[in-house]
Amino acid sequence: MNFDYDVIVIGGGAAGLTAAGVSASLGAKTAMIEEKKLGGDCTWYGCIPSKTLLKSAKVAQTIREAQKYGIRTGDLTVDFEAVMKRVNTIQQDVYREADAPEIYEKMGITVIGGLGSFADEHTVTITKKGMEPQNLRAKNMVIATGSRPVIPPVEGLDTVPFLTNETIFSLKKQPKKLLVIGAGPIGTEMGQAFTRLGSDVTVFDFGERILSKDHPELTSILQDVLAGEGIAFRLNTAVKKVEKKNNSIVVTAEDRKTGDSFTVEGDALLVASGRQANIETLNLDAAGVDTHKRGIIVNESCQTSRHHIYACGDVAGGMQFTHMAEHMAKVAASKMLTHLPMKTDDRHVPWCTYTEPEIAHVGETEEELKRRNAGYELYRFPFSRIDRAITESETEGWIRIYAAGFDGKIFGADILGVHAGDLISELALAMRNGVTLRQMSDTIHPYPSYALGNRRAADQWYVRKQSGTLVGLLQFFFGYQGKMPDTSDPDRIV
Repeated sequence: MNFDYDVIVIGGGAAGLTAAGVSASLGAKTAMIEEKKLGGDCTWYGCIPSKTLLKSAKVAQTIREAQKYGIRTGDLTVDFEAVMKRVNTIQQDVYREADAPEIYEKMGITVIGGLGSFADEHTVTITKKGMEPQNLRAKNMVIATGSRPVIPPVEGLDTVPFLTNETIFSLKKQPKKLLVIGAGPIGTEMGQAFTRLGSDVTVFDFGERILSKDHPELTSILQDVLAGEGIAFRLNTAVKKVEKKNNSIVVTAEDRKTGDSFTVEGDALLVASGRQANIETLNLDAAGVDTHKRGIIVNESCQTSRHHIYACGDVAGGMQFTHMAEHMAKVAASKMLTHLPMKTDDRHVPWCTYTEPEIAHVGETEEELKRRNAGYELYRFPFSRIDRAITESETEGWIRIYAAGFDGKIFGADILGVHAGDLISELALAMRNGVTLRQMSDTIHPYPSYALGNRRAADQWYVRKQSGTLVGLLQFFFGYQGKMPDTSDPDRIV
């Protein structure tokens, strides 16, 4: 059978770029098809622009609060046009440095612009406006078409000019009153960013709390922080109708507890109510690839129902993170070309929402551990006891680690606080490599650092191991006369 390529990758986002790069590095003749610009959601609609905007918002808030550090400033003025210009400039910089076609062409990858869809299990048809369709055949295929925003079935939503993460970073004029549907990562991050830049923000969510996948104790603290900065949360609320009145957008909603209806008016609306896999244009039936409601069905090696066709990233319907997309792509390309028994690691996937303070998680949640009767113990430490946090007046938050009381094996962790996304990485590394709380506690961490908070949380395991029996043995063999602390209170922190 004749093939044009060893591997064809459909999609040029985080997963597609990684899959194509790994394939080429393993010596495969590789083509990558992308309908839009390389870089995908991360560069154009997600991680890069959102974190750039959050940085500008953080600077504004720092200036606003400068007096608590002994610094006096004048009145704060936000040049929104300049802020957004910086966002767009950084997007272009990242694109030129990491995503531009010539970078991948130098690696031997053929980059093809157009929409790719299956003609059969080994053939992709590429269509592009103004050009004749082109068919290419490959021995192996990788589907990495990503996801897009879910648009909820709200009455009137299709009649108003609403924003999503794909359009909000193209704004030229700052909204005076921004309405947000969804209190997940996008809704909370953008809510805080625009509030700090000077917009009035109202966030609606059907659920009872923000960031429903994170620990409720920590999300409650975070919600109070965000509300204190000015965000109005309307939780446990069903958005019933959206309409345009004069130059305003009016949201009609219903309180799910009381049944009372109310309206909120704004001049911009952001829809941030989840994401769905991009599979509709792929013609997957022609390739015999099975799907479910979340996307393409894959096994632990990212193989679809066709052994030579792989899917990775958001399109596979799993955890929708750039780092997970890259991990899946490495596994998919390596398994496909080397036939080694490669499998994705779903047990140690960290995530982080980059509000201030940040909130992060890795491993099993406390709710999951309770559900399976894991016999875990909670070891925690407050940011208010981390000296570096004290010196920087960043004392809001907690480190929570769930581990076995016997040997300190770590099951999972939640962190709310400054640099939570960085701190959770140490715990992810520990979990994946079987490092226990005892070993973390014995590891020297630099002082004063935020990472020392992880070690102090691990220290709590040692405290609880101290017992009357141990004291007795020390006294018997060494004449030790000290008194060990009372460890009967599981919430005791030393």
